Amino acid sequence: MPTKSDTPTPSKGATSRRDKRPTKAQISWLARGLDEPGGKLPLFTTEGQRVNDRMVKSCLDHGWAEPWFENPLKPNWLVCKITDQGRAVLNRKSAI
Repeated sequence: MPTKSDTPTPSKGATSRRDKRPTKAQISWLARGLDEPGGKLPLFTTEGQRVNDRMVKSCLDHGWAEPWFENPLKPNWLVCKITDQGRAVLNRKSAI
């Protein structure tokens, strides 16, 4: 018979993908795709620096962004666009 200590418990910071809220940096990046043709997300910050690859990957993992096409000039640069889920998370953020 399992004891209470044998039962796995979720870690303090564990949340499902659906419950995850974007960071300020993610919100800013995703919002920039709202006014772009096709929802294209920028490769560079407003200060001219490349966007953080981990942030992009996190947005992809959460379904807020998706790869759009491969860049033939810079194959290691991921060109993404905002998804309907990304728009929804921004709308939820503005409703709060």
